Amino acid sequence: MAKQIIMNFRGNTKEFESGTTVKEISEYYQENFNYPILLGKIDNELVELNEPLTRSYTIDFYDRSSGVGNSIYGRTLQFLMVVALNQLWEEAEVIIQFSIDKGFYCELKNKTVTKEDIEELQNKMMELSKEDHIINKMSVSRIDAIKFFKKKKQYDKVEVLKYISNTYINLYRIDKTYDYFYGKLAYSTGQIDDFKLDWINETGFVVSYPSSYNPECTLDYVHHQMMFDKFLEYSRWATMINQQTAADLNQVVAKGKYSELIGLAEVYYNNQLVDIASNIINNRNIKIILIAGPSSAGKTTTAKKLAIYLRSKGLKPYQISMDNYFLDREKTPKLANGELDTESLNCVDINLFNKQLMSLLDGEKVDLPTFNFVTGKREYNGETLKMDEDGIIIVEGLHCMNDELTQSIDRSVKYKIYITPLTQINIDHHNRVHTSDTRKLRRIVRDNRYRGYKAYETLDRWKNIREGEEKYIFPYQDDADYVVNSALLYELGILKTYVEPLLFNVPEDNPNYPEAIRLINLLRNFLPIPSEDVPADSVLREFIGRSAFYK
Repeated sequence: MAKQIIMNFRGNTKEFESGTTVKEISEYYQENFNYPILLGKIDNELVELNEPLTRSYTIDFYDRSSGVGNSIYGRTLQFLMVVALNQLWEEAEVIIQFSIDKGFYCELKNKTVTKEDIEELQNKMMELSKEDHIINKMSVSRIDAIKFFKKKKQYDKVEVLKYISNTYINLYRIDKTYDYFYGKLAYSTGQIDDFKLDWINETGFVVSYPSSYNPECTLDYVHHQMMFDKFLEYSRWATMINQQTAADLNQVVAKGKYSELIGLAEVYYNNQLVDIASNIINNRNIKIILIAGPSSAGKTTTAKKLAIYLRSKGLKPYQISMDNYFLDREKTPKLANGELDTESLNCVDINLFNKQLMSLLDGEKVDLPTFNFVTGKREYNGETLKMDEDGIIIVEGLHCMNDELTQSIDRSVKYKIYITPLTQINIDHHNRVHTSDTRKLRRIVRDNRYRGYKAYETLDRWKNIREGEEKYIFPYQDDADYVVNSALLYELGILKTYVEPLLFNVPEDNPNYPEAIRLINLLRNFLPIPSEDVPADSVLREFIGRSAFYK
């Protein structure tokens, strides 16, 4: 008689024969999910569906509506696209450049792209999805993988694998196409059944897919021109200095020449502030600078540095913190689960904020509030402000792109800056680094250093943070007068030294353990960089400490 194992799914148990795969078990529980199950979780460890199980476990699953499942969906979609391209135009090499809207932007080398080409590619991808190819995983020697990719002339993978310490790595295969991915993939192409492709220009296109915030279907792609142009500008600059992939960065680190790269990255960031200062000097109508961006974008450092650049041009900047205009805690709106909705615009005293801004612009003196985060009350401690003739107000905060925040102020006197780290450096041509991952790593380090939070506590909060960004920040990004990219080409090497110990400290039974492991696996592709050469005024110092702006 075959050995029986017991699976515990959300408190309900069922017996299976030893050796039954996670995929076979998932079919018994598919009715509990709205979308195809993509991945299993066995005693809090992520496992792909082709894994056989030989003992009893607590089991759960992910579909594309979850953050974990959505990452699997997007990564598998990338592989599906690579396979379709190989079958259509073998000579064309695809480079997955960066995340944009609810998808990713790709460029082709050795081929001009037409709208008809993109339609043909989408049809081929859908054909492969309907054929439901099993995605085969194999563990191979890292050295053998390097030899294989060298033979295929896929040198981006050859180089990145040189810096991974694993003896064995996983390769994935669909039909005759093999590829390396640092994270797990879905079981088969049939599970990736919803996506859209949009032609952008003769070299590139965008692949969109359902998000975890709208898993029902793929929304139409919305082209954010300023954001796209900033991404493309940064991509071209990174290409010019030969820093496109983790391998490029690792090569510099291995030679001990990272100091020069740190300097180049800092100059790129600072030049953006020079541009903004020049724009403002050339438009003397501007009286209020509003700086917005998602969590851990570097808003505070950017505001402080911009003030220095403006002072150097003869202006007198005054910084006002939105945090001091929070409503008293008992008046703060709540989420459905009873927690305070601190991400909402409704937690800000908009009337007081607008009244004081108008008074300042009229040359009047105002009594500035201070919010006491211990008592949850607004206080007045004798701090006043009156603007000089050459004065200009700098405000940074979550809702600064939303005109409702400054509804009493004419748009002509406002200058809006949207800041976010638009991560350009990827692992290789088919493995991108999500911009949200860079911000997440920054936030983990900062929360631990300045608030004493464990990594899993930050990861607990991340879902609410992202939902707030989707509602209150991203819809207003197109109203920016300038987009600042706060990503630094070298920063993943720096962050690795700070965040890895925090991630390794996440308990194995914590719900965030799988996400901690995913981030560890991401960072494994980057060599560590010492932080001594990071300037004291760098935006990165806002997160790792020893900033010139924080005592």
